[in-house]
Amino acid sequence: MAKVKTQYVCQQCGRTAAKPLGRCPQCGEWNSMVEEVLEPRPGGSPTAFGQPPQKLGHIQEGVDDRLPLEIGEFARVLGGGIVPGSLVLIGGDPGIGKSTLLLQASAAMAKSGPVLYVSGEESVGQIKSRALRLLDGASPGADLYLVTETDLERVIGHIQAIGPRLAVIDSIQTMQSAEIESAAGSISQVRECAARLQATAKSTGVAIFLVGHVTKEGAIAGPRVLEHIVDTVLYLEGDPYHSYRLLRSVKNRYGPTSEVGVFEMASSGLLEVANPSEAFLAERRAEAPGSAIAITMEGTRSLLVEVQGLTSPTVFGYPRRTANGVDSNRLLLIVAVLTRRVGIQLSDQDVFVNVVGGLQLSEPAADLALATAIASSARDRPLPPDLVLVGEVGLSGELRSVAQLPARLSEAARLGFRQAVVPRAARGKLTVPGGLEVNEMSSLGEALSYVLRG
Repeated sequence: MAKVKTQYVCQQCGRTAAKPLGRCPQCGEWNSMVEEVLEPRPGGSPTAFGQPPQKLGHIQEGVDDRLPLEIGEFARVLGGGIVPGSLVLIGGDPGIGKSTLLLQASAAMAKSGPVLYVSGEESVGQIKSRALRLLDGASPGADLYLVTETDLERVIGHIQAIGPRLAVIDSIQTMQSAEIESAAGSISQVRECAARLQATAKSTGVAIFLVGHVTKEGAIAGPRVLEHIVDTVLYLEGDPYHSYRLLRSVKNRYGPTSEVGVFEMASSGLLEVANPSEAFLAERRAEAPGSAIAITMEGTRSLLVEVQGLTSPTVFGYPRRTANGVDSNRLLLIVAVLTRRVGIQLSDQDVFVNVVGGLQLSEPAADLALATAIASSARDRPLPPDLVLVGEVGLSGELRSVAQLPARLSEAARLGFRQAVVPRAARGKLTVPGGLEVNEMSSLGEALSYVLRG
């Protein structure tokens, strides 16, 4: 009889150790090292696909093999549709709409072929009730199969027996393989289940979607290798107090990364937002001081969003800097540049910044709009209602060029904006859309003097 070997695995980062440790030496988490039994695997690796090597010239192209998806925003993020045999991981905060989106996609796909929806958290009766609510009384596809199961071997058996076009596993943290003794959701279980499902997807050609729980830091729970195993990693993001949701691609072997789909949460589920810019600007007060329009790029899509700034005399010895939708360190940088390079004294002012719609602006192209919104509030002067601003602000107060400027300006012109302020570095290589007056500025002070004149 072979000697049983054990190891201790951190449930946060996957670090292994030969002996128990109170604190993980890699991620620093306390009491996260859990004992796991190592057993030799009979029959070789579960990820072996059993196919001989083939010459590149003899392999048929699979460019047009994507499965069509009725949900256009979802298909955009995936790269145009679902690739057969792909393994897709979708993460997001609890209650953000992951199961809702996948149930809607499953019902749509079931109209043209069998789809298997596996839940480890809900009964089939609960799933049906939710499906009827989302479909608003419409009949789902006749080939939508529901099952409540947490045993991985049985789930794989269902996939092989039904032969669906799409299989949804909700969620990967609830799956458990009999070959691993640790509890469901542990590092070894998640890694093993993902590897087995990957082998099943590649060998059968069934596209499999995995729902992943997230940690309190916002990352997908489980080992980092989980994101390396799958073909595509999607995050469903959004402010719980706003109705808009962003489906963001952070890894995609079959399409562009950083692509974004926009949805609105309604009583009937997640609805596609065909024109996000108009939705984000629908409630804007054009004549209010402290309101500026920024153009941000989400994947290949240009979005116009409203950035609001508010300054108010502080009643404390230390002025507050509050940012909602932008990085707080970026706000401190902009405030410092406004004070030092432009001469707007904010040392005795509380500064508040908000991005309307619950969006998170991470790219520096929104710096100019952020600085202008703060300056507009400090001087109590509204900006022209048909003005958009694009540019990165440097520490010397200079305006730096940004990527994909023609696409940004085309979106602004399409929505009826007539003026734009951009960095002067774009001179000579910029195609100006018809009906849009583009003003090139070299510094933040020059731009503020222009937009806040009068």
